[in-house]
Amino acid sequence: MSLNHVYGVDMGTGTVKIYEQNNDTITKEVNMIAVRNEDTVIAVGNDAYAMYEKTPDNIRIISPMRNGRINDVLMMEAILHTLLGRTGGFAGFHPLLFFSVPVDMTEIEKRAYSTIARKGRFRKSQVFLLEKPIADALALGIPLHHTRGSMIINIGAQSTEVSFIAKEHVIISRMIPIGGQAFTSSIVNNVRRKNSFVISQHTAQRLKLTLTDLGQEKNEGCKVSGIDLDSGLPRNGIVTSYNITSSVASEMQKIAAEIHRIMERIPPQIHANVMKEGIYVTGGSTHIAGIVPFLENALGCPVNLSRYYELSTVCGLKELINHPELQHWAYLPGKKSST
Repeated sequence: MSLNHVYGVDMGTGTVKIYEQNNDTITKEVNMIAVRNEDTVIAVGNDAYAMYEKTPDNIRIISPMRNGRINDVLMMEAILHTLLGRTGGFAGFHPLLFFSVPVDMTEIEKRAYSTIARKGRFRKSQVFLLEKPIADALALGIPLHHTRGSMIINIGAQSTEVSFIAKEHVIISRMIPIGGQAFTSSIVNNVRRKNSFVISQHTAQRLKLTLTDLGQEKNEGCKVSGIDLDSGLPRNGIVTSYNITSSVASEMQKIAAEIHRIMERIPPQIHANVMKEGIYVTGGSTHIAGIVPFLENALGCPVNLSRYYELSTVCGLKELINHPELQHWAYLPGKKSST
């Protein structure tokens, strides 16, 4: 067993995924923290999510990432070290931490990863950064040294990242501010408008995964509980798969339209290779049934769906950690260089 543990960390807006090399395990927890009276942490990760929409006024449920970037350093630090502690005990004398990060970060944003990592038993850790599209490409098996143009779409919780890789570099990376949370909010709004009662985000999330099918028209319904808009009292209602699917499809159409606009701006030779090779799609919001035929029809090219879904990026970090010949893709905060 190595004296210095190695970790790969994907701090997503919706979930935190951590790969721990010594145990060869990946853990995943919701990226939330519950704070009482603004200064006392009472729950982290899945425990905090269990309290979501159920807390009194003096308890806040905080999501410290926004569109894949650190929005609250102190809260993200508390979540990170709590979840790292749950992966095991001894971290080694000089642990290594590999973080997946957005492509176009500022130097201040890069340094934030070192700031939140080097605390407590990780104060002597060494931090490396890996661009998320590169991590996804490693998980997808894209030959980075040989690709003449590969397109990766990562549909996350708050945003969709569209990236093109060619000549061993991410040549274009654009963020579309629509993701799984927009799907869920659209469901809540449509149910309110068409059924005249309000359902929770928890319920909408469940309906999104069970009733949505973008590839065909389902004729199903589901009994759910909510709050009647007229009386303000709890009541049950029936929501249909058609209503849920149309809610998600409207947001997916917006994503497809933005992807079209981005594709129009890439060089012709890269565009030709993408159309031949197909688009790679991954991310936590790709669990939705029928997403492949929907995108193929909307974009007019083949779609390759990752089998890793939301674990794609952390699986890419795992590949890099376990294959030293790949580690030149990672760099130290403040500069892009090999490890």
